Amino acid sequence: MTDSDSDSDSDSGTAAEIEITADLVRDLLREQHPDLAELAVREVAGGWDNQQWRLGDELAVRMPRTERAPELQRKECRWLPLLAPRLPLPVPRPVRVGEPSARFPKRWTIMTWVPGEPLDRTSISRGDHAADTLADFLRALHVAAPAEAPGVVDRGAHPGTYTEGFDHFFRSVALDGRADEVRAVWDDAVAAPAWEGRPVWVHGDLHPANVVVSDGTLSGVIDFGDLFAGDPAWDLAAAWVVLPRGGAARFFDAYAHADGATFRRARGLAALKSLFLMLMGQNGDRGLPGGKPAWGPAGRAALDRVLSTDGRQGVAPRPGPRFSGRAART
Repeated sequence: MTDSDSDSDSDSGTAAEIEITADLVRDLLREQHPDLAELAVREVAGGWDNQQWRLGDELAVRMPRTERAPELQRKECRWLPLLAPRLPLPVPRPVRVGEPSARFPKRWTIMTWVPGEPLDRTSISRGDHAADTLADFLRALHVAAPAEAPGVVDRGAHPGTYTEGFDHFFRSVALDGRADEVRAVWDDAVAAPAWEGRPVWVHGDLHPANVVVSDGTLSGVIDFGDLFAGDPAWDLAAAWVVLPRGGAARFFDAYAHADGATFRRARGLAALKSLFLMLMGQNGDRGLPGGKPAWGPAGRAALDRVLSTDGRQGVAPRPGPRFSGRAART
């Protein structure tokens, strides 16, 4: 795939204007991938940029429903085949690409299905195992990225860049008397030194809907559309956003590469992500478009962890070596 594959402004209609149904998915398969067309097609609940359909037992069809979705899919198709072989958890791998057509004017993809249940619909019961698993995964992912890797777009910069967004979330949700604590965590992240190492591969969007759970622990990571090369603190925030109480300290001990400044940025970004989850949950409770009712409790629990004793442990009290991103490049 190349830049010349980008969607044309002359496409008639948009994906958002077309109702994506099982019949449409099956028709597209018959037209472009007839060897897969007889597999069962089942809609999967959730999704933000893409609407997803199970295809048989081992595949998934991802249909874009936002303007940015085709580019995110293109990024996954470019980089996941290179990253996946050295990651210790299953991640989606591109299998086929669907081209724009008269029936559907956007590119779409067929990916491998990652078994398990997204964390926003279940819980982690084996917290220590999950903390070690997440640390192993992120150590494997966070290696120096090549020069042509995607850079920072709408996330990935120093926390200070996102103060306006933080303020919006901060004003929009009820903090039950803990506003000063939340503000202090954010201000500390903004005051922390910026990442000085080489840019490393970063998933960029680790939250409960993008990690998969089986047998009470993490068993997969999905949705790499926001993948970029930059500051690993954006992923380390998952120590609070994903793991249950008590998991952050164990995670940082196992990860072992984060210094105090990285810890501070990660904790502030965890507060930012928690507020976002709470706002999306609030919007879901109100029936607003894009709202996710299940995200509210997940966000509030994550914020509680950020503000707990666990949120102040880890590497913060004891400076460690800065991770420079010298590991093998992909």
